[in-house]
Amino acid sequence: MNAEFLNLSAALPEIVLLAAICCVVLIEALVKSPRKPSPLTLALLAMAVPAVLLIGQVGLSETVYAFNGLYIADPLAVMLKLCAFIAVAACLIYAKRYLADRDIPESEFHLLALLSLLGQMVMMSAGNLLVIYLGLELMSLSLYAMIALRRDDSVATEAAMKYFVLGALASGFLLYGLSMVYGGAGSLDLVEITRRFDAGLANPLVFSFGVVFIVAGLAFKLGAVPFHMWLPDVYEGAPTAATLLIASAPKLAAFAIAFRLLVEGLAGIAHDWQVMFLVLAVGSLVFGNVVAIAQTNLKRMLAWSTIAQIGFVLLGFLSGVIDGDTGAVPTAWGASLFYVIAYVLTTLGTFGLIQLLARSGFECDRIADLKGLHTRSPWMALAMLLMMFSLAGIPPMVGFYAKVAVLTAAVEAGLVWLAVLAVMFSLVGAFYYLRVVKVMYFDAVEDDGEIVAGGGARATLALNGAAVLLLGIVPGPLMALCLEAVRVAMAG
Repeated sequence: MNAEFLNLSAALPEIVLLAAICCVVLIEALVKSPRKPSPLTLALLAMAVPAVLLIGQVGLSETVYAFNGLYIADPLAVMLKLCAFIAVAACLIYAKRYLADRDIPESEFHLLALLSLLGQMVMMSAGNLLVIYLGLELMSLSLYAMIALRRDDSVATEAAMKYFVLGALASGFLLYGLSMVYGGAGSLDLVEITRRFDAGLANPLVFSFGVVFIVAGLAFKLGAVPFHMWLPDVYEGAPTAATLLIASAPKLAAFAIAFRLLVEGLAGIAHDWQVMFLVLAVGSLVFGNVVAIAQTNLKRMLAWSTIAQIGFVLLGFLSGVIDGDTGAVPTAWGASLFYVIAYVLTTLGTFGLIQLLARSGFECDRIADLKGLHTRSPWMALAMLLMMFSLAGIPPMVGFYAKVAVLTAAVEAGLVWLAVLAVMFSLVGAFYYLRVVKVMYFDAVEDDGEIVAGGGARATLALNGAAVLLLGIVPGPLMALCLEAVRVAMAG
């Protein structure tokens, strides 16, 4: 087996991250010195070298293959991985005091977060059906265990069980769909699957059945209606630190496998999966926004908000292939990629702020808990205002430009009625986002407990808020990167 066949350099960030995780395990188990670095420091150091290696891959202008095509390094994978690194690092910084106040084992939490990150990286670079499933399970199993770390809390244990059931259903649907695609094409390689389908060597009927299960599995992972089921219960019941990890970086990985499977592997039957995404998008936009209005629990409201936001992401998915022509894929899927990044950035800020406001014995998980926040901490209230405005799509926040990009792609695909529907329910969504702003700025203070936040968490929140604002004012460079990443990935 020669070096050209392996091409380990393409997968070097993942290899180094795995080695770093093993080192962290050994240090935590064997080093008893009181001068040992904190679990957070060890986790951030473990992420540092792989992040530098990823930055070194930013200049890629074409797709590079490793392990005989099993693994892919292209601009899309590199971009998604860097975003995942930023998201996970921010999650860990936000969680530092939250974990300590609740006696959640920090070492185990950080190790599980690193393992979930490794799984996400594998998903983002998968060029083979089995590699996709391997990455998915590595990410999912880590997240199941993370939610259950608070063993003495019955609500967290229930959330872990529900998330496990949801994940098992998603994995089962996806695996069955992948097995049918393999049966129809006779190959596990995404490039080979496309080639055989285009050459008429694959069974389109089996492909169509397989794509039904694949889309269902993806819908579970994304949290789209009607596969959302217990998602609000999981968001509410899980420790907020775990909720943030569930709600952020895994969405980037879900985008990656959706693109790899549906665009790179199954673009030939786009008319089948686009119809399904149409139903999922409409259901998510309608139910997500309407049900969120009735919520008084902040984390449940954000869960239903997530479901509504996924409706917009799916809107971009179904706008890429027009009458069998994939020419609009870079524009439509690039807009969805921008939307996912904007959503993750905003989610980091919202749940990060909830953690900073929480303290021992107080979760800050009700909308009423934010009453008078402007009086208690003006800059934290401003940060939350920026996040709510972005989620609502109010200019000049990044969420506004993300919505415009996706709606433009839908209109260009001839889905004007769907774009109008999305705008209408965005207006519905603006109600519950602005309600949070109203509570912070116009209601009298109910909780006057001291807000204690470390310097690192405060700096992260400030950068988070600044990014949401600046990327809305100057969205061009990030959008150009998204479009180029999808275009290069399409060219393969």
